[in-house]
Order: sequence, then structure tokens, then C-alpha cells
Amino acid sequence: MRESLKLTIRSLRTTLLRAIGAACCLLPAGLSFDSQAQAADAKNVRPNVIYILVDELGYYETGFNGSRTIQTPNLDRFAAEGMRFPNLFAGSSVCAPTRCCLLTGKHSGHTSIRVNGGGTPLRAEEPTIASILKPLGYATGGFGKWGCGGRDSTGVPELHGFDLFFGYYDQVHAHTYYPPYLIRNSEEVPLPDNYGRSNGKTYSHYLIHDAAIDFIRDNAQASMPFFAYLAYTPPHGIFDIPDTDPAWELYKDQPWPEQARRYAAMVGMIDRQVGELLDLLAELSIDQNTLVIFSGDNGGFDYFASADYPRGVHSANKDPRTGIEFRGRKGELYEGGLRVPFLARWPGKITAGSVNPFLGYFPDILPTIAELSGAEIPPAVDGLSLVPTLFGEQVVGRSQPQHEYLYWEIAGQTAIRQGTWRAVRTAPEANWELYDLANDPGESLDLATTQPELVAKFDRLAASAHSPAVEGTFTRTDRHERDRRAKLGQQDDPNAPDPLTEAVSRPPPAVMPTEGMLENRTWKIVRATSENIANQKFAANAIDGDPKTHWHTRFTGKVAKPPHELVIDLGAESVIRGFVYLARQDASSNGAIKDVEFAISDSPVEFGKPVVHATLTKDKTPQSVPCPPTAGRYILLRVLAAHGGQEFASVAELGVMGELKSQ
Repeated sequence: MRESLKLTIRSLRTTLLRAIGAACCLLPAGLSFDSQAQAADAKNVRPNVIYILVDELGYYETGFNGSRTIQTPNLDRFAAEGMRFPNLFAGSSVCAPTRCCLLTGKHSGHTSIRVNGGGTPLRAEEPTIASILKPLGYATGGFGKWGCGGRDSTGVPELHGFDLFFGYYDQVHAHTYYPPYLIRNSEEVPLPDNYGRSNGKTYSHYLIHDAAIDFIRDNAQASMPFFAYLAYTPPHGIFDIPDTDPAWELYKDQPWPEQARRYAAMVGMIDRQVGELLDLLAELSIDQNTLVIFSGDNGGFDYFASADYPRGVHSANKDPRTGIEFRGRKGELYEGGLRVPFLARWPGKITAGSVNPFLGYFPDILPTIAELSGAEIPPAVDGLSLVPTLFGEQVVGRSQPQHEYLYWEIAGQTAIRQGTWRAVRTAPEANWELYDLANDPGESLDLATTQPELVAKFDRLAASAHSPAVEGTFTRTDRHERDRRAKLGQQDDPNAPDPLTEAVSRPPPAVMPTEGMLENRTWKIVRATSENIANQKFAANAIDGDPKTHWHTRFTGKVAKPPHELVIDLGAESVIRGFVYLARQDASSNGAIKDVEFAISDSPVEFGKPVVHATLTKDKTPQSVPCPPTAGRYILLRVLAAHGGQEFASVAELGVMGELKSQ
């Protein structure tokens, strides 16, 4: 099965390669340096570029960074033959946004993808590394997890410079290594006898890696410069690896939970495949003209944590040699959420075994590749070319530019790094935290109150670095939704729930009563203790008259704790006789309110004792809570507890029974 699929994919690729070759004229090589004399050894050949992006590999989960549980001999060889960057950070702390930063050269205050829903698309006009290389005659191929636009969106890779992309377009689809099909240029490549989850005969990553190897070999043999983007999924997601894989043999008997053993084996598999790739470059005699970069995609997670291993079995964010820890993890904007292993290798160009302290991040990759290839850098790029760092300032003839600051935002969180100072704001309404990493690498001592001028400066920088996100669009969504359902093998059932959001075809939402109710057209939210901004679950949704939207308290980043409060201005003094609560109308019941109380006041700030306390049922229909007639303009909803012991709260619609006092 694996061989027949390889032949089919290779045949399609060969046809594409011939077409590209026929269309491209001979082009002069891009000059990396300030003069042709300094670039003479380039031999008028554009460099090949390979970027290996490994999903969720933690900073300390490789041998070259000190791992004591996972063996990575090929990556250690890579580090010995290239340059290691201990301070080159991810573009974001989660998958899709960090990929967008990498591909576009923008930081997350300017990118189109700032949420991690799985298929949020790039805009149609956005340049990427592939799209700036393609006009120069490069063959461009991507393999693995795309995450920058589902099928039939403006973000699909073939609309952003890729001749070929083989793997998963949607991230939820990538949550299985046994999918019923993979995607090649928006079309399905069936994998018979695969049923999603961990059920099937064909391990998808083997096919993806084989396709990447074939792409490199075919283009090298055709003497065509290429950009190969290997966005490999392991070790993320379901921790699956066939028992027949040689890497499993290394870890199957370790005294760890099975999932921790399989995780280590998946890293070992990636390590072996990196070795295969480096050997291939030598075999094809192109390693002297090929830049290879290896990195994780975002900070590691504290997987398999226990009393014995509080930061996880494999110590993603804790140095096993010194015990120094990076605070935070994937999804957060402390150091632990953004630090990734990062290597660059180019024999004869990059000094072997070197370590460079340059402070940078993913936006720097596009301008670096642009300079090396001679491509034009698109406008509004936030990154800096690393060429002086990679080759040496004396060789290049200029000094390495430095960032004024690094900037990140995700899910209402914001962070800035300037030198050794680091500022973090965990939510829009939270205070800034400030850390001096030179003396406090674990971000344990908040200096914000002692450095108000620095805090004010970082606040200004954050405001200037942010612009509103403008996402791409879909022309249709049925194939995108199908891909998400394929994770569970339910791709052919349009009524199956979305694996991530649990959304499903449902009857129309419940209708709020109108008789005896105050109109809500002029109502305003005065205050909310929290709202989940990352997925638009705003407090205002509770009074917008649309039951399909809902308010949800913050659950991304730092989870908001109960009690949760909403203060609403009714617009005029009214006689209030009760309240109507409508729970969220989607497939989920997260945050469904159980214990609640209401207060009424003439002031938005001061509320007396509650006028009523109620216990609500876990129901999707409107629930009435009568109260003694009470005059006032402002109401306070206070959620004390949710069903299931959850710390969240959610409201689709909140209505008020009564009438204006003047009536």
C-alpha cells in the first residue's frame, strides 16, 4: 500500500516538475553578500532551502540541548555541523499562529492568523516564503501539517506559492496518524483501511516523509533549486507510532507511562528521518549548496507530569543539567511557551559547532531566505535577515541588525522581550508583569511595581505593535468540515460533531420570550469580570439578541475563577420583576450556570444584597427567575457555580422581565 501511494504521488510530482522546468528561464543567482566577489563561491547557483518544523518539540527534549531521556544522535550531529541558536523564539505559543509568523515574516500583532481553530486562513494576497521564491524558478513543496487555511479558503498552500503540498490542511485532521485520506493540493489521497484516531494500517507520517524525500531527490536530479517545507506533525497529537518502528525498540521498556515512551519514540523517529535527509544531501552532492534549518514550532508542554516529574517526564522546559526552569508552556507567553530548539546548517558557509546568542524569532526566516536567494522582501515584514549571523559579519561585510524588541500576542495575552527585560500581560484587563531574565530566567520575581517607567514603555510598544487581525475567507466549508471529521473517521457523516468544537447540525436555537420583557436594544455591558476574547465569546454576546452567540468567561491562557459577574446598563430606570437565562445553544454545555444571584441598583458600582438567588437546570430552553418588583437601572449577574463543577460561566442570552418605570 505504501509503495503504490508513493508511486502515484511521485508520478504526479514528476509531471509537475517538468511543467515548472519548461516554464522557467535561467535566472541569475541571488547574492547573499554586498559584492559579487564575496559571493563568487556560490557558483551562480541559487541555494536550496529546507526548513524542518517539528510540532511541539520542547526546548530540552533533544540531546544537543541536554535531554537525558530522549536520544537524538542525528540532531546532535546536525548541531555539531551547524549553528545552534539558544535565543531564537517561536512566532507564537500555538500551532497555526506560529506557522503564519514563520511563513509571512510578520509578528503576531500583524498576522492574519491569531487564533488556533485549525483552519483559519491566510488572506489571498499575503506573500509567503514560497511565493517570493517561486518567481525565481524555485520548486516549492510542503509536507506535513499546513494549518494556515482549510480547503476552499484563501489560505490553501497552492495559492501561496507552493507547487505541491502533501499532508493535512486543517490541524484537527492532523490529530490522527491513521486518517482515511491525506490531502495533496486540495484533493484527497485515500488511505484504504484507515479509520481515524489510532485505527488503521497506513501510518500517515511515513508517506509524508517519503514524499518529502522524493521531492528533494527529484529536484536535485533536475538541477532545480528548491524550497522544501517539512512541517512534520510528530510528536504532537495522539502519541502513536507503529510497534515495528525501530525507535519504539529503544523506549518500549523504559519505566515511564506508555504515552511517554511513545512520545520519546516519535522524537526518535524524527531524529532518524533527519539523519536520512542529511545523508541524502551528501549522496546528491548538494549539501554544500543547501541551507537546512530545524526547529520546534512553539514551546513545549509539560507532558506526563507527576509528583516525580512536575515538569513532565521529558523536561521540556526544565534544564535537566542545571534545574533551571522556563516558566509557562505551550499556549502561554512566558518563556516556556515560546522557546524552541533551533539549528541551522550549511557546510562550508556556516561555522560548524557554533552557538550564536542572537535574539530573534520566526519572522526573521523570510527575510533571511529572501536575501540568500535574491528574492524581494515583501513590504510590512517584521523580521530581520540573519545572513550576517549565519556567515559572519566579516564575510558578509556588514554587522547584524538587532531587533528593538520582540512582540507576541495570542488569546488576549501579550508579551514583549527587549534585551534581557521581558514584559507579560496575561489578559487585556490584567496588569503587566516585568522580569529581568539576566538575573531571573525563570520569571519568578515580578518587578513591575519597582520599574514603572519600563512598564509604561512596554505598554506603549505593545499598543504600537498591534493592529486588528484580518483573516482570510472560505468560498465553501463542506470539504474543510469533512477534513476535520476525518480525525474520527466520520468524514462521510455531515451530521457528526466537529471534533474540536463539537458543533453539529442542530435544530434552531431556542427563542427568548417577548411578553412582559424589557427591550434590550439600548442595553450596554458596564463591566465583565472576564470574557474569552480569543474566540470572540464577548460579554456583549449575552445581550445581543442572537441566541447563536454566547458570552464565555476566559478559558485560554489563565483561566478566570468564579464568581463571575456581568453588570448591565438597561438604559433607563425600570421596574424589574425577574430574569430569563438562556444557556449556550451549541453542542457544548461548558459553563452552563447552576448557582446564580441577581442584584439591582441605581449605580453601576454599588450593589446591595441580591434580590434573588436561583439554582438553574442544565437545559437549553429559557429559564425564568422571578424576583420581587424592584426599581433600578443597573443589574448585576453573579455566577457562583456551573454544572459539572466547572469554573467557567456562559450565557447565550440574558433577558429582564419588567417595564420602564415611567410606564
